Amino acid sequence: MGDMDEGHQPSPTDLLDICVTVAGDAAALVANRRSELVSAGRRIPAETKSSAVDPVTDVDRAAEAFIVAKLRQLRPHDGLLGEEGTQRAGTSGVEWIIDPIDGTVNFLYGLPSYAVSLAAAVGGRVVVGCVNNVATGESYRAVTGLGSYVEREGRSGRLRAAETEDVAHALVATGFSYSARWRAAQAELLARVLPEVRDIRRMGSAALDLCAVAEGRVDAYYEHGTHPWDWAAGALIATEAGAAVRHPGVRSQGSDGDLVVAAAPGISESFYSLLDAAGARSALA
Repeated sequence: MGDMDEGHQPSPTDLLDICVTVAGDAAALVANRRSELVSAGRRIPAETKSSAVDPVTDVDRAAEAFIVAKLRQLRPHDGLLGEEGTQRAGTSGVEWIIDPIDGTVNFLYGLPSYAVSLAAAVGGRVVVGCVNNVATGESYRAVTGLGSYVEREGRSGRLRAAETEDVAHALVATGFSYSARWRAAQAELLARVLPEVRDIRRMGSAALDLCAVAEGRVDAYYEHGTHPWDWAAGALIATEAGAAVRHPGVRSQGSDGDLVVAAAPGISESFYSLLDAAGARSALA
């Protein structure tokens, strides 16, 4: 698959082909590297980033380097934005948003909820997204306007958000910051939300939380302070499955403390109202 002319806009389906291939190959790399370390009886080495509890591993870096190399080969004029430091302006109008392992803590502990997340934005609008759960082999993908799908055990199925109509019956996914100060604020907000819904789930990967909304495995998701690479692909997948999604845009930064929220269509307004009443609609300061 070669590069297109710098001035020629590729179709979203062209970008999806690249997205699916590169994300799938990166997921295989992550799985193989983890298996090699575990088989050798070696501890997975990790350093820290934003705080003492925010880890990054050599596998994160290797996966991002692999994705970047592939994209530069296939689409040399595109922009790149990656969690582990990749930032490259492009001239084609296409920008790839890369999370080599979303859920690194789960990856370290062997919990089966960590993913490669890859999205393509055109003019600042995400048009293609892929999220591959490395541990389970599930591959979620979406193209704007064409729906979202999951590949599981060799079968493809269309995704549809839940039909929940009562927010009191909603199972809600969320996540927490690596900042101790923000965690304390999030715990206070959660204490106001929890009594008003069925229950809360904290699975450790924003990308997979959004895919869970898309698939109806949870009814809603909200989280403050995430980065575009955490939610870009998952937000499109949830939107194309019929969920109501709000996010601050791909130029936002996690340090802004903004809210990302997704909800099944039947509870979207009531869930937003609940978050508003709990004081959760505003950015964390």
